[in-house]
Amino acid sequence: MLSSISQFQSKKHYRYLLCKGTTDFAQKKLLIALHGYGQLIPYFAKKFDGMEKHTSLLFPEGMHRFYINGTSGRVGASWMTHEERLIDIEDNLSWLTELIDYINSQYDFNEITLLGFSQGGATAARWYFKHQSYFQRLIMWASVFPPDIEQIEKEVNTGIFVVGNEDPYFKDNMDVTCEFYRSNKYEIIRFSGAHDIHLPTLNLLYNEK
Repeated sequence: MLSSISQFQSKKHYRYLLCKGTTDFAQKKLLIALHGYGQLIPYFAKKFDGMEKHTSLLFPEGMHRFYINGTSGRVGASWMTHEERLIDIEDNLSWLTELIDYINSQYDFNEITLLGFSQGGATAARWYFKHQSYFQRLIMWASVFPPDIEQIEKEVNTGIFVVGNEDPYFKDNMDVTCEFYRSNKYEIIRFSGAHDIHLPTLNLLYNEK
C-alpha cells in the first residue's frame, strides 16, 4: 500500500541556446524566447533565423522531455503538466533565474525582452512578474495569461500580445482574449497566420520592415 509521497531536491542539468547578435547594436539587446508545448530548442530557434542582426537570442528548454508519438522517434519538451504543477512552477522560476543571472554575469545587455510562445507564455508571465526588474518588456505570443497571477500583479512596463488571425486555439475566444489583454494595457498585434512565430511581425517589433 502506498504511503504519502515525499520529495527531495537534487541537481539537474538544463539546456539552453545562446545566439549572440551579429552587430554591435544587437549585442546589447537580448530576446529570451520560451518555446511551446512539444518543441525542442533546435527546432524552435529556427523560427527566429535572421533576428541575430537585431538582437541576441536566448532559448531555454523546458525540463520535461518526452516522445511525441509512442515510445520512440521525435522528442519534444514541455514546461509542466498538471502533475505536481506547483512544484514545477517553482523549479522553472528557480532555474530560469539562475540562468539569466549567469548570462548577465557573462554579457552586458542593456535591454532584455521576454517572449513566451503558446505554453511557454504562462511560464514567461510568471517569471516576468516574479523578477520584473530583469526585463524591459513582455511579449505573450499566442498564449493564455496564467490565471494564478493576481490582478494587481498584471501591470507591465511594456506588454504586447501577439496572435494570428487564423490561430485555431483562439478561434472561439479571439475577441474576449484580446479585450482581456487590452484592458491590462497590453498592445495587441494580430497577423495573418495560424499558431506559429511569424517572423515579419517579430521584425516589426524591432522596428525592422
